[in-house]
Amino acid sequence: MTSLMPLVCMQNSYGLTKMEADSSGCGASLPIHAEEKKLFMIGKVAKVTGSFILGGFVFITYQVLSLNKLLKIDTQALHQEKLKSYIYVRTASLSPSEYQGITYRARKEIHKAVRRILEKEAKIFRTSFSEQFSTFDGEDHECALWLLLKRTQSEDKATRLQAVQDLASNSHWHDYQYVTVAQTCDQRTAIGLARSKDVDLRFFLPPPPLPKIKTDDPIEDELRLLLVSLPQTGLDPCVQYFTSLALRESSQTLAAQMGGLWCFGGNGLPYCETLSIVPSETVELFCLQALVQHSKISSHCDKIEAKGGLQLLQRIYQLRKDSAKIQRNIIRIIGNMALDEHLHSSIVRAGWVSVLAEVMKSPYIIQSSHASRALANLDRDMVKEKYADGVYVLHPQYRSSQPVRADILFVHGLLGAAFKTWRQQDMDRHLDRRASEGEEEYTQCWPKTWLASDCPSLRIISVEYDTHLSDWKAKCPVEAQRESIAFRSSELLDKLKAAGIGDRPLVWVSHSMGGLLVKRMLVDASKNPEMDKIVNNTRGIIFYSVPHHGSQLAEYSINARYLLFPSVEVKELSKDSPALKELNDDFLSFAKDKKFSVLSFAETLPTHIGSMLKLHVVPVESADIGIGDLIPVDVNHLNICKPKKKDAFLYQRTLKFIQDVLAPEL
Repeated sequence: MTSLMPLVCMQNSYGLTKMEADSSGCGASLPIHAEEKKLFMIGKVAKVTGSFILGGFVFITYQVLSLNKLLKIDTQALHQEKLKSYIYVRTASLSPSEYQGITYRARKEIHKAVRRILEKEAKIFRTSFSEQFSTFDGEDHECALWLLLKRTQSEDKATRLQAVQDLASNSHWHDYQYVTVAQTCDQRTAIGLARSKDVDLRFFLPPPPLPKIKTDDPIEDELRLLLVSLPQTGLDPCVQYFTSLALRESSQTLAAQMGGLWCFGGNGLPYCETLSIVPSETVELFCLQALVQHSKISSHCDKIEAKGGLQLLQRIYQLRKDSAKIQRNIIRIIGNMALDEHLHSSIVRAGWVSVLAEVMKSPYIIQSSHASRALANLDRDMVKEKYADGVYVLHPQYRSSQPVRADILFVHGLLGAAFKTWRQQDMDRHLDRRASEGEEEYTQCWPKTWLASDCPSLRIISVEYDTHLSDWKAKCPVEAQRESIAFRSSELLDKLKAAGIGDRPLVWVSHSMGGLLVKRMLVDASKNPEMDKIVNNTRGIIFYSVPHHGSQLAEYSINARYLLFPSVEVKELSKDSPALKELNDDFLSFAKDKKFSVLSFAETLPTHIGSMLKLHVVPVESADIGIGDLIPVDVNHLNICKPKKKDAFLYQRTLKFIQDVLAPEL
């Protein structure tokens, strides 16, 4: 029987255990030398690799923590960026209680109804149905908003126009909904909204922020740089003249060279005695007047846009909010540039639609009419006519579903204007004790207020052109022939044709020299086959103290020619002038054949010319054209076209004449 030998556990220096028996036992010695060497190498590699991995992990962790600390993200800033870049529409609440209530079920029904409408609309107009509406879930007015926006882009014009009208009529929406429309509507819709009456200004985005000026150069210098960049050769003499006024080396030079003209020209500038300094605003105005002339040339409009002129004008407009004259000239430039359709996108991007929409609401008729002209030239979806510089639509100034059935055209006389000539007669209300609290408000332009309300289906247009009693006051004295009646007739006829005059029945209303211009235009149009429509559609003419046979003012001016330097217009008004007789004979020869209805008013009171002179400008015999009715009125030359009130004889007789000759159309 073999005895068990005790085993001794031994641990070698490598940490490995081996079993040994005593010398007499049956357990022999284990062969472990090769295995120990292998394990030794593995252990050595593990020590080095483990240290490296552990150290690298610690280093990477430290770097990540450091970068995380450095790259902290401002979530508020990100939120602000999102607000700038995205449109946020209020969605339905996530509260489970609402999903089981009447509000939720009603919203779902509206959603289904809107989807059905859109699907039917897509079938009718053969357009693709936008699937973005299939998952839309909002309140009824939110559905209406997106539905209207969809319709504003319809290929059918009637659908587009009605959608814009429906959009503009909404006044109960939340701020974010107006912003949504402002951000999503296209250029055509924005212009249509701007020409909608009583539109909410929240429909328009404000003008984009302008970059800060890097230099300290004043605005006038930037205007001069813009003028210098425009073509200076081969220009109309008046464009050259106005540009030369603006492109002076400095304000002091401008004062020295223009001071005499200002003083003796009758403009009455308070600083004409001290020629060392000219207000910056005045220099800007000279530059803007030059730009007005350049903006009448299509190729120059392209240059103005390319040189950043739209943005510069926007900056000046915002800086000069206290100067109605500067703002009016700027809007006049925009209106001229809007005649070129390829510039419309640039005008809209420069933020002018929101500015024009705001000015349309101005209580001042001159300002609102300039804005109305600019927007009408931009609105190619609704307006086919184009209104050149000096042609203003007094009614309708907004989009209207009521068709225009006839045109009334107002033409002012010497020293007149498109608006001020046709204002209500000035009255001293402090002295008029009989004025009651319920008395009608004073009107700055009775054709725009009284006539438009009495005859809403008429298009009422007033034209403007420069006239002067004396060459001292001539705004563009470099080309005298421009001031002749013949030249003005040719110039105005082209503008009136572009404005659609002659496409409808027409009544002319004229004052003083404006009546001579009307006769010249009709005579010229009768000889031009392209203008035949203007003559054939003329139904009647109203003359307010028109000097058919000359004026005493012309006689006085000629006798004092060395003092007053009478202008071409005044010289043409000489009593018994051969030119006036020829014009009157030519007019009567075809007016009787066309059976024009004519109504003439004649002044019976003298007019104060300055503080020293009192003249009967147009005697009754000179105001008698020879056909139609002649009505003498106890007023002077200036007030013959300015009724005291709406129920005054002057206005009521004028209104009756218009209604009678246009009875078939009205």
